[in-house]
Amino acid sequence: MIALEPRAAPSRTLSLMSPVIAIALTLIVGGALLAAMGKPPLEALYVYFFQPFDELWKWVTIPDQRGMWIYTPSEVLVKAIPLALIGAGLAVCFRANVWNIGAAGQYTLGAIAAGGVALYGPEGPAWLVMPLYLAAGVLGGLAWAAIPALLKTRANANEILVSLMLTYVAAQLLDYLVRGPWRAPGGFPETPDFQQAYLLPYLLDGTRLHAGLILAIVIALALAVMMRHTLQGFQVRTVGAAPRAAAFAGFSVAGTTWFVLLLSGGLAGLAGAVEVSATVQQLQPEISAEYGFTAIIVAFLGRLNPAGALLGALVLAVSYIGGENAQIMLRLPKDVTGIFQGMLLFFLLACDTLIRFRLRLSLGRAA
Repeated sequence: MIALEPRAAPSRTLSLMSPVIAIALTLIVGGALLAAMGKPPLEALYVYFFQPFDELWKWVTIPDQRGMWIYTPSEVLVKAIPLALIGAGLAVCFRANVWNIGAAGQYTLGAIAAGGVALYGPEGPAWLVMPLYLAAGVLGGLAWAAIPALLKTRANANEILVSLMLTYVAAQLLDYLVRGPWRAPGGFPETPDFQQAYLLPYLLDGTRLHAGLILAIVIALALAVMMRHTLQGFQVRTVGAAPRAAAFAGFSVAGTTWFVLLLSGGLAGLAGAVEVSATVQQLQPEISAEYGFTAIIVAFLGRLNPAGALLGALVLAVSYIGGENAQIMLRLPKDVTGIFQGMLLFFLLACDTLIRFRLRLSLGRAA
């Protein structure tokens, strides 16, 4: 039989290099997959992972030589913003050994709560109403995360299942609202456009790069400081690594569970509010809720460090933009993006496992 045996001293260097190794393995296996699909692997990988950075000095979308529109780095950052916000919160949550897999639902509830404010809230200058809008998004995600927190701490329910199932409830609630009471008169299943004061400002003319970028950077760095230099961060790390030792030290495991779930849920809700304000500027049945699942990879790629989630978000944003370019230029199906992201997570977890454990083959019957 094959067993995993803990290594006496896992390599710190390999631990730091694990994301790089996982990305390299994803490129190799992904190239083989593309070749099996009849696509030139080098060209496909170039379109997928490197073309989004071809024109770093240009911050607008430009037509390529075939007359098709391709995305440039500003769009990479636009995709990275919600991933960074959600990934930073999940990094803290996972460090506490609490597995919030329902960030997609919290993202959706944040968008719904903030969207309700943008549609029916008070009129006023942006500096006055925008904090109300963003706070509504945070509270929406926070409220949705409070359900698995309550069930886990009071009934010992599995937070993975509860948070994941609530994702589908949130999606159905959004679908009901945009097709029912919030639907724009005589239009498609979508709400009216948000009031102008509830739209996030853009940072660069001619692009969709918006002020959410500043929010994502500030929040991720603030959480990194909290985790490393505050008692609350030490408590989160201790509860995640050794819950019995944390209890002896007087740290509340239940309190930490509430803290990390509400934090990650609130940031997912904030990401939903930011995304619908800055990109679609209304509620629709599809508001990119898959960011909540992709952000799980972001958190692990960032080594469960909120600041590292910024880099992880950039990598995953490239996969989104590259996937869209590949659909246009190489006629690849959209699902290939999910395959690449799944491979990246698999190789990342495999590398981490083999760095911490060694495979041991034992012959004969187990004792």
